[in-house]
Amino acid sequence: MTLKPLADRVVVKLVEAEETTKTGIVLPGTAKEKPQIAEVIAVGPGGMVDGKEIVMTVKVGDRVITSKYAGTEVKCDGTEYNIVKQSDILAIVE
Repeated sequence: MTLKPLADRVVVKLVEAEETTKTGIVLPGTAKEKPQIAEVIAVGPGGMVDGKEIVMTVKVGDRVITSKYAGTEVKCDGTEYNIVKQSDILAIVE
């Protein structure tokens, strides 16, 4: 199955969070923060959304930072993805 986002939506796959802190402390699963860095898997076409012209600025393969609790989580073929609006993407990581 393939996910094809509509309008200004973007499908991202969250990058795994670090399991240890900078000082070497191993974090249990309950203490980890939700990851905010994700890889763009698919991008919608943009166009007219709520009366405004939306131009998509992210592309497949970009690594981005998303709002902490943005989007809708979906599972497809055993892999977890997040579908977010382009406006929920805060930055592109270079």
